Amino acid sequence: MNEVYIRKMTLSAVFTVLIIAGSYLVVPIGVVPIVLQNMFVLMAGVMLGPFWGAVSVCAFLVLGALGLPVFSGGRGGAAHILGPTGGYLVAYIPAVIICGVVNLKKSKKIILLLFSMVSASLVIYLIGVTWLKFTTSISWDRAVIVGMLPFLPGDALKIAVAAFMTSKLSPLLKNLGIGN
Repeated sequence: MNEVYIRKMTLSAVFTVLIIAGSYLVVPIGVVPIVLQNMFVLMAGVMLGPFWGAVSVCAFLVLGALGLPVFSGGRGGAAHILGPTGGYLVAYIPAVIICGVVNLKKSKKIILLLFSMVSASLVIYLIGVTWLKFTTSISWDRAVIVGMLPFLPGDALKIAVAAFMTSKLSPLLKNLGIGN
């Protein structure tokens, strides 16, 4: 294995740990809690690219499916992925890929960062709210009210922080010869 591959693999593992850490910072507001894991998913896509970002997210999901306490509130198990919030978790895969693909160019312009993160967040909401609606048999209106609306202000703040952080950290990774 070459040195760049090892660095990317290591950084992917670091982002897996950050996503897990973000799931422990929980504000319970109903069926779907507020967590920081989605912020780290977005950052992983931008900073690692679509492939290594997806590796980070898939590692997180596999660890959780195996029962390790990596999901919000220290929960784990396949039942959690199949439950009401599972759609949000599964949606992290296309979200991280979107962030990675949109930001494949080495110049991390803030408008591209914001566009990719907002687009990825919309995909998370689309899949998550749909999954929530069908697993709980609630109406579409109720699913949007419970599974999206309360999170919009917090997610806007997380996107702003993630865009700022990645714009500052990406040049450092570029200097190390890794990152997207």
